[in-house]
Amino acid sequence: MTKKINVAIVGLGFGAEFIPIYKKHPNANLIAICQRNEKKLNEIGDAFGIEKRFTSYDELLKDPTIDAVHINTPIPDHGIQSIKALKAGKHVACTVPMATTVEECEEIVRLTKEKKLTYMMMETVVYAREFLFMKELYDKGELGKLQFIKASHQQDMDGWPNYWPGLPPMYYATHCVGPVLGLMRSEAEYVSCFGSGTIREELHHHYNSPFAVETAHIKFRNSDVSAHVYRSLFDVARQYRESFEVYGSKKTVEWPLIEGKPLVVHTAKKPEPEIPEEVECPDYAKLLPEPIQGFTKQGVYDADDHQHLSFIQGGGHGGSHPHLVHAFVDALVNNKVPYPNAVQSANITCVGILAHESALQGGIIMKLPEFTLSN
Repeated sequence: MTKKINVAIVGLGFGAEFIPIYKKHPNANLIAICQRNEKKLNEIGDAFGIEKRFTSYDELLKDPTIDAVHINTPIPDHGIQSIKALKAGKHVACTVPMATTVEECEEIVRLTKEKKLTYMMMETVVYAREFLFMKELYDKGELGKLQFIKASHQQDMDGWPNYWPGLPPMYYATHCVGPVLGLMRSEAEYVSCFGSGTIREELHHHYNSPFAVETAHIKFRNSDVSAHVYRSLFDVARQYRESFEVYGSKKTVEWPLIEGKPLVVHTAKKPEPEIPEEVECPDYAKLLPEPIQGFTKQGVYDADDHQHLSFIQGGGHGGSHPHLVHAFVDALVNNKVPYPNAVQSANITCVGILAHESALQGGIIMKLPEFTLSN
């Protein structure tokens, strides 16, 4: 008999994107949804035929039939809601970032160990087709010796709600920190960051942060490799871009400057004009159970006017959503450790939190705390 995990989705803005994936996954039962707005809750519940509906997260956590929660609420709620779920004995998948403080990250790591529960931060970039392509090249040895990694996440957040105005760029750095650490399954040992430029003055007071851009260098633990990541959210003229580039001794892969263009693969020792080659990134639906393979394509969730802005603006998140669902469900069904697990998620998230602290102090080196490092 096929083992099934009973899942509840919490937050139905971005979270609604995942409903049909869970419903079609052969090892998942999407049995409940949670949304504070009852009208929206019932609209989505009726549309997808989901009977259990909660306007209270605390009431949802009391339901003994729910094995796991997938949290898609606003960023400031991630840490406390993950902590509550773990205390209630639920496995947790949580959209990025893990939390907004080092202390919340530490508590999540502690609880997963104490309760013997699974936590996975649902970082889209480390399951995007472009990342999977570069990971495959790395795993096959085609990149040669890895020498350097670079990533960026630039986005115009003007007009986004409540907690977004003035948000320090590195507070939400997982889209660029995740892939640089994820390629080799590395851990950050320390980080140094500079702020650059100034956002308009009316945005400063929200977080007491003036920086338009934050740019950080990450030193990997037990490795001679380092990475450079940079982010901007306000007052920088740039198309949405989540870029990831790897530089190896045999091959280098660079992200296109314009969204939707091919990747560029550089191969060493070819005649100079032949070194670069534009490469269309393959899709990796073949890695998924057949019923959810179609979800790697953009536009399969709902009509365009119902898709979440981040999904549309981010070009479909590289087809990552079904990979995220499968990684989480497969880990629970087969008692495996998903990537990124609690410790890895804490390392990725704390890089960003500490990078901003570094920028506020002129770029001083900030070491990652012990709880973010594997034994």
